[in-house]
Amino acid sequence: MMRLLSGLIADTLRALFGGGRNVVAETVEVFRENAEGAALRSEARHAAAMAQFAAEFSRDRRGWFDRLMDGVNRLPRPLLALSTLGLLAAAMVDPLWFAARMRGLALVPEPLWWLLGVVVSFYFGARQQVKHQSFQRDIAAQLAQARRVAGDIAEIDTLRTTAKDAATPPPPQAPIAAANPALGQWLRDRDETR
Repeated sequence: MMRLLSGLIADTLRALFGGGRNVVAETVEVFRENAEGAALRSEARHAAAMAQFAAEFSRDRRGWFDRLMDGVNRLPRPLLALSTLGLLAAAMVDPLWFAARMRGLALVPEPLWWLLGVVVSFYFGARQQVKHQSFQRDIAAQLAQARRVAGDIAEIDTLRTTAKDAATPPPPQAPIAAANPALGQWLRDRDETR
């Protein structure tokens, strides 16, 4: 008898909690959200958002030489501006020294000035070309995202229109307005104010 009773209890407990299922927990989850599952979903949503931000704001990783060359390429414009200001300051501080240097520049042959102009033009032109190509690449990436954003906006507008249509009550039927003259007048006044 004890063996039968223990077998019956074991079968009942196995039916409730056995087979990899927990019937009590599943029943409670119908009425109350599983906190652990909610935390896992929240963590997954947070990780997806962070991955999106990381992809959006990531920069290409370049070596130390490329970074050094970028730093060197940034020097000529500030040096040209500061040296021009320095020449103006030198002309005010020591006019004779400045005049001697300018006399030396006057002796530079014209073909050398042309060569200097070509070198400076190619330098700044190539630098502008690199910046322009980088800008074009960034614009192309933004346009690729713009299509997805436009699709999302269209979907939101569709949902908004659907929700608005569902919330708008249907217009009253004409027989009801005809049967009640006051209601008909009210409906006409309401339509005129819109």
